[in-house]
This record gives sequence, structure tokens and C-alpha cells, in this order.
Amino acid sequence: MTPRLDLVGTVATDMARTLDFYRRLGLDIPAGAETEPHVEVTLANGLRLAWDTPEVIRSFDPDWAPGGGASLAFRCDSPAEVDRWYAELTAAGYDGHLPPWDAHWGQRYAVLRDPTGTPVDLFAALPTP
Repeated sequence: MTPRLDLVGTVATDMARTLDFYRRLGLDIPAGAETEPHVEVTLANGLRLAWDTPEVIRSFDPDWAPGGGASLAFRCDSPAEVDRWYAELTAAGYDGHLPPWDAHWGQRYAVLRDPTGTPVDLFAALPTP
């Protein structure tokens, strides 16, 4: 059996704000989870998304330092939804890294950064001419 992607994990220095960001994107994160050092949810497709505090990571990796190259991408139903979600999240005070644009590869695209600094892409297929 080949390995399969099962969990995407990031480190949350502000768990409450991080979970609020993902709740606004529609993830069903249990109430009270913001007080936990480790939070994970299983998405509809079975993939798990998890957040740990720096203390949890350092408990098994004492030399851990912030950084990394992960990003998350959320598919939206339409180009207008990309714009709406970007506007809603930036209006709530979240970092809008790249405002929505029509990408040459045929998608409406935008990039935010969650409170951990992780890039979060929003995308939807552009209508075909």
C-alpha cells in the first residue's frame, strides 16, 4: 500500500484566532476547541486538518523553529465566491496577501494568510468562453 495524504498540520500561535479564520471558511470546529493545545477536524473527503500550539510541537521536537512551506487551497463554487470570501475574511481583519485575480491557468484566485502565516488559497474555475 502506498502512503496517502491523511492529515495537514500547521502550528497555531493564536489558536482562537486561527480557528475563527477556518470557521469562517465553513469548517465545523467544535466550540471550546480554542482552549486546546491540539485541534483536528476531519473534512468531508476524509482528509484531516490539524493545528498544534508551538508547545506541543516542541514537546517532541525541542529544536523546532517557525517556518515551512505548506499552503492550503479551498475550492469555491464560483469566481464570485472567491471575491466574496476574500472580502469577508479581510473585512474581519485577516491578512489578504494577494487580492482576487483571473489567473492565466483558468481560475479566479486569491491568497490570504491565516493567523499562523500559512498561505490559504481560494480558487474557482473561470467560465469557459
